[in-house]
Amino acid sequence: MTSVAPQPGPRQTYWALSRSPRYSLTFAVPLLLAYEALALALNQGPAEGIRNGADVLLRTMAAAVLGDRGPVVFGGLVALVLIALAVRDRRRGSALRPRYFVVMLVESAVLAVAFGLVVGMVTAQLLNAIPLAIGQDPQMAWPVMLMVSLGAGVYEELVFRVLLVSGLLFAARKLFGWGTVAATTFAVVTGALVFSAFHYIGTYGDPLELPSFLFRTLAGLAFSGLYVTRGFGITAWTHALYDVFLLAARG
Repeated sequence: MTSVAPQPGPRQTYWALSRSPRYSLTFAVPLLLAYEALALALNQGPAEGIRNGADVLLRTMAAAVLGDRGPVVFGGLVALVLIALAVRDRRRGSALRPRYFVVMLVESAVLAVAFGLVVGMVTAQLLNAIPLAIGQDPQMAWPVMLMVSLGAGVYEELVFRVLLVSGLLFAARKLFGWGTVAATTFAVVTGALVFSAFHYIGTYGDPLELPSFLFRTLAGLAFSGLYVTRGFGITAWTHALYDVFLLAARG
């Protein structure tokens, strides 16, 4: 008696599995832990209290709701939610394939370089400027800027893609009654503009200049498209590596 081995279904391909919660969220956990470890190690002396802006925003909101322990509770909840969603999705499918995480990291690195080159060239064509010298305050120590860059991957994607873009899309469809194309366009464009503007707010915000604002707006559009097609994990790592590569290019 012979039998035919079952063929892998669509959800068993790399492209589908890598954006599923068990791969996407598990992939994001080391990035979150690396950021938190650096923040804990560097949060003393001149760097005391410095964190990624989106992280500070969420922690401030948590403190307003939960009191002094709000930021600690919030950080723990973020990690627990990521792990719980990954575990829940794991129970629905086959065992994790470690090699996929290596491929996901390579994909994120390639996308980070591609995004930097494409967004930079488009901005240069529109404004006749090369806006690479943007980012954190140059007076910050390099390890602090690295920590903030890693936090951008986790918390800026959580705030500006998962929460903001999803919220705008829901509002456009449910409250305004718009169709899918109009609602998606509104959510993605508005989210990109808010994402760009956020970098100019606060003590460590950059000086508001058109080249860097346009550069970040185009980056926001690119990250939103990536989030929709490749999921949170790859988008988070692409954003983090994108910022790290810009930091390295700036010297």
